[in-house]
Amino acid sequence: MRAPQRVVVTGIGVVAPNGIGKDAFWASLLEGRSGVGPITLFDATDTPCKAAGEVRDFKPTDFIDPAMKPRRMSRCTQLAVAAARLALEDSGLEAAQLARHFPMPLVMGVSTSAPDMWEQHHLQIEKRGAANGPPYIIGAFMPHAAVNAISACLGLQTQPLTMSSACAAGMDAVGAATEQIQSGRADVAMAGGADAPISYTAFTSFAACGLISADVTDPRTASRPFDRRRVCGVISEGAAVVVLENMNHARARGARPYLEIKGYAMNADPDPGLPGSGLAGTMKMALANAGRHAARVDYVNAHGPGHPVLDRVETNMIKAALGQRASRIPVSSIKGHIGNPLAAGGVLQLAACALIIRHRRIPPTANLEEPDPACDLDYVAGRPRAAVLDCVVINSHGLGGRNGSMVVERIAPE
Repeated sequence: MRAPQRVVVTGIGVVAPNGIGKDAFWASLLEGRSGVGPITLFDATDTPCKAAGEVRDFKPTDFIDPAMKPRRMSRCTQLAVAAARLALEDSGLEAAQLARHFPMPLVMGVSTSAPDMWEQHHLQIEKRGAANGPPYIIGAFMPHAAVNAISACLGLQTQPLTMSSACAAGMDAVGAATEQIQSGRADVAMAGGADAPISYTAFTSFAACGLISADVTDPRTASRPFDRRRVCGVISEGAAVVVLENMNHARARGARPYLEIKGYAMNADPDPGLPGSGLAGTMKMALANAGRHAARVDYVNAHGPGHPVLDRVETNMIKAALGQRASRIPVSSIKGHIGNPLAAGGVLQLAACALIIRHRRIPPTANLEEPDPACDLDYVAGRPRAAVLDCVVINSHGLGGRNGSMVVERIAPE
């Protein structure tokens, strides 16, 4: 058997509540500035929670040719196309170059898909009758709509694949695309996650099952990972896409990779009553797949949604996976900056780690002011921290008990 091909990230595209594009996203992370605010995408007057992480000032036509009819796409799809375009531009690759890699793997993770289109359809038939619904709706609310639109809008010939495993879907998508390159079946791939759940229907549903809270006085501080006063976390929207390449392919064209993906693992919680209980297993498996020992880990980018139970469980899982090493390394979450954008979350974490490794600074965990005694690791509170990181673990957890962990590394200069 031949050795697996090395896989590197050469492009990142970010569309997040705290910034559109990697530069705005990074600046917000360093400042500890939250992108969570009052809901404006729908009338939230009678909903229990009135705060969310919205992507502000987003104009679909900045990224999508009007001829492609972006208004007939769900917001999830619009955000996904924008992130893919930004990732491709950041990589320096062009559609004509990618044509030589026909068909290129394109894998996207989604969770809620298109609640805005469901609502639009319902309003239309309520107003005009059941026989007069908009014909484009069925294509718009398919989970597969995002990969279809990315291929069409960017002029790419792809092997499109959609994954749906709740908040872990984006990381699963990156893991699946990585395997395509590791196996030698592709030299270039794109992968990411997108979700846009900020709608009346979705938010009333999230509130009903206790995933969002009405106890929010200041939206900017509503998401408090690992803080003693955290209540429930904040639902948000967003998209992130990365360009992946075979290391030799990237070097041959003079690209400057951000990091190397070394290993990935996924599982379901062994204890359904304890969400996140599978994270110790995914961290151990990801490290084994990467050929790395826990002693090599320099930093953990935590799922850390600011949930009373999940933050505590993840703390314990990090200890279980890393042993004594856990208390000696920095751990942080970006959910205080962006809320929880479901399937986009894990890929936004990967994008953050790409920038952390490149700039050698760990952003603070936003809104962590009063540490929870039960969350007793080094959570990088208050200000950014200088650090040269060689080996990083990224965690993701999804509703229903799905977990994923990824091991990434700094690329040493030759």
